[in-house]
Amino acid sequence: MKKNLLAVIFASFCAGTLSAQNIAWPEVTTEAKPGARWWWMGSAVDAANLTRNLEAYSKAGMGTMEVTPIYGVQGNDANEIQFLTPGWMQMLRHTESEAARLGMKIDMNTGTGWPFGGPEVGIEDAACKLLIEEYTLKGGERLKAKIEVTDEKQRPYAKLCKLMAFRVLTDAATSKEQKAVRCYDLTSKIENGKLVWKAPKGEWRLIAAFVGKTFQKVKRAAPGGEGYVMNHFSAKAVSNYLNRFERAFAGKATDGSAGTPTEYPHNFFNDSYEVYGADWTDDLFEQFARRRGYKLEHFLPDFLSKDRTETTRRIISDYRETLAELLQENFTRQWTDWAHKHGSRTRNQAHGSPGNLIDLYATVDVPECEGFGLSDFGIRGLRKDSLTRPNDSDLSMLKYASSAAHIAGKPFTTSETFTWLTEHFRTSLSQCKPDMDLMFISGVNHMYFHGTTYSPAEAAWPGWKFYASIDMSPTNNIWRDAPAFFDYVTRCQSFLQMGQPDNDFLVYLPVYDMWDEQDGRLLLFDIHKMAKRAPRFIEAVHRIYSAGYDMDYISDNFIRDAMCQDGKILTSGGGSYKALVVPGARLMPADVLEKLLRLADEGATIVFLEQYPEDVPGLNTLEGRRTEFNKALAQIKEREGKGHILFGTDYARTLAATDAVPEEMKTTFGLSSIRRSHPEGHHYFISALKTEDTENWIPLAVQARSAMLYNPMNGTSGKARLRQNNGRTEVFLQLASGESVILKTFADQEVSAPEYGYWTPVVQDDVKKTSPFTDKWGFRFVEASPAVAATPDSVSLGSWTEIPAEGTKNVMGAACYTTTFTLKSPADVEEWMLDLGDVRESARVRINGQAVATLIAVPYRCLVGKYLRPGVNTLEVEVTNLPANRIADMDRRDVPWRIYKDANIVNIHYKKDNYGKWEPVPSGLLGPVHLIPMQTLK
Repeated sequence: MKKNLLAVIFASFCAGTLSAQNIAWPEVTTEAKPGARWWWMGSAVDAANLTRNLEAYSKAGMGTMEVTPIYGVQGNDANEIQFLTPGWMQMLRHTESEAARLGMKIDMNTGTGWPFGGPEVGIEDAACKLLIEEYTLKGGERLKAKIEVTDEKQRPYAKLCKLMAFRVLTDAATSKEQKAVRCYDLTSKIENGKLVWKAPKGEWRLIAAFVGKTFQKVKRAAPGGEGYVMNHFSAKAVSNYLNRFERAFAGKATDGSAGTPTEYPHNFFNDSYEVYGADWTDDLFEQFARRRGYKLEHFLPDFLSKDRTETTRRIISDYRETLAELLQENFTRQWTDWAHKHGSRTRNQAHGSPGNLIDLYATVDVPECEGFGLSDFGIRGLRKDSLTRPNDSDLSMLKYASSAAHIAGKPFTTSETFTWLTEHFRTSLSQCKPDMDLMFISGVNHMYFHGTTYSPAEAAWPGWKFYASIDMSPTNNIWRDAPAFFDYVTRCQSFLQMGQPDNDFLVYLPVYDMWDEQDGRLLLFDIHKMAKRAPRFIEAVHRIYSAGYDMDYISDNFIRDAMCQDGKILTSGGGSYKALVVPGARLMPADVLEKLLRLADEGATIVFLEQYPEDVPGLNTLEGRRTEFNKALAQIKEREGKGHILFGTDYARTLAATDAVPEEMKTTFGLSSIRRSHPEGHHYFISALKTEDTENWIPLAVQARSAMLYNPMNGTSGKARLRQNNGRTEVFLQLASGESVILKTFADQEVSAPEYGYWTPVVQDDVKKTSPFTDKWGFRFVEASPAVAATPDSVSLGSWTEIPAEGTKNVMGAACYTTTFTLKSPADVEEWMLDLGDVRESARVRINGQAVATLIAVPYRCLVGKYLRPGVNTLEVEVTNLPANRIADMDRRDVPWRIYKDANIVNIHYKKDNYGKWEPVPSGLLGPVHLIPMQTLK
């Protein structure tokens, strides 16, 4: 009987408490570690240096390297290896083998430089553009001119697609003239370049549409990768392009002889779509007619018109939709299917393309966004640099990739990370951390640095460098303490890859509004112009987020496949959402509006903000589609406020009527966060991207019985303080400006773990009593390049560039600051916090010979109580600076280090520059340093 009772008690205890496994940090996988774009300059690689580079990356904590061959180094032609040749494939095999040995994975660009193209892309498969020639005739006249393009460069390659004749109608045209045939297709009436046709009565405008070539070559191509950019809209061109890779990986030489096959990479990668001016393909007229239901050639005057009439806007929208479909089907899907056939996956940056970004991102395995520039969140104490550019990728831009991943059921969203935060040699780890957090709250869960350059051991400093920053490589001085940042990224990503997305709303992407409103014909959605492409949508996204909610964007196609279950909207990829929000869209296909009505009838909540859609896009069968649209719209308006249809102009008030609960950590406390779910509850990544500190009870949008807090910067964790207040679960959070934390909640189970550390100073607002340090600190360089002959044995805290010793203004390295201090009985205080103040740029802390922490971001502080002892203690702070001062000195002395064939190092504005004019960048421990007695916050 006692045994049975004990068993019941033990089972009840196990059911109500969590095992250590459930509250431990998630297992670290290769994907949880940071990746990097790995530039192979000139593909001048060798086995020994590949191993050396990979071992350095692995030791520091990187997980995946993406091979992207690029232009080479001057004077190094003899060592360059032609792309995809047997010699190049041998180096790739060695790379894959060494990566496997080191527990790493290898991705590969499906090309060199960008965009896709190369020597086997013949002119017939090259990117295309529309060329127009026009002629005029009067009744009874014959055209004397030859039907050909006037551009002599295009003439050998341009092909006539259509020759159309349009009657010119004046205001004085008679009724009979208006009813007469308005256009003729004369394409078949051309013989040897001459038109065999006599114009009927009236005036005629002849429009010849040719498919020409952009003549764009691969940008920044590596040896063996030079050539035309391929036609992404052509299934044949894409297939021909991929055949080259088939042969190379199969080991087939150009003469057909067999060689050694190579394993396909983990992922194939495609960089942002930068195919300039490619607005046409050979069969576009035919594709347009099949997809849009009418012939574009019959409307060429409207299509070419600079006046944005309603007809022109509708035709242009149809044209843009056709290009989007061709890109998705003929390039993105074919490329992905090809990779799957060989056991690989695709990683793609859809931005910059003319496609529907959600559909394009969702077509690949791993959608990838891109940061470009430095964000300013006003974080207190974070160093500012005058040589930066604003980040063009805000939350609204970054969410395209993660939205597609979430609604399509893709486990990873990657990011091209830290492109051009600052000028070369000036980017610190502390500047990286906030923009990394922005990526995380936008849905990124697998970051890739942009980038890391392969550099051989024999290369003189600064080693081989790609033209764009950031440079996350062993020859950059920040690499010395970068492993601490890599650990931070890994810890965050281990949680962000766990479980499922848990965003509140689906937000309709009004792509038809964009296609309708934007001038011109070819419309590219690149990150630098999105503020002009979609200003109202961007504003809506930020208003929804500021109201305390999170969201994923949804396209028309994904709405068509959505379903309702238990009041939730389910996407085809398994995503679950509380409502679908349509923020001020004007245009919407009738069948999509009808689908929203059906979803509402099935119990889903549909929210219209600012206005209801007012019309359908496109030109064909317009009145019929309008009738269907208006019928559905009338039914939706009838249901407004009565069931599951909501309408309003006040975002916060309208969204509050849904089942979604806003996160007050955003609305009241200004914190940034993203929430995911796991089988036992939810988990949040939370970042204080703001000036103020946070110390308060924070209501959560989810209910929980218990919770854990995890500090991704140092790996500590503990049970969070939790309470129930007015029917809401509240957690106590303590975050300084710039800090971040992971919160894991458990809906029905009680965590058994020590409490998370909540600390407060014993002596409030009395800084003097917390600084037992003398004014002078011991000082020595641990590493210095160039070497510094002599420095004072002791210094006051401040930039070492101000130390009166030769060479200190130019040195790149690390210096150790040492001081001793006396504590009578440190154990009488519950805990001690060391605050280093201003650090330029990262610091390793040792106390009494023991390693305490590596600090890489504000606030530069750590708990040190367990390292202190009664009596005399020794504090050592080893500070690593940026390489900026060293490179500036090299430029002042005209040391030739810019040695590259293509973009030979440019500044943040893509101009040639000389760093010799830079003032010395502050370096070292600037302080003030405080040792603060702490106690548990009651």
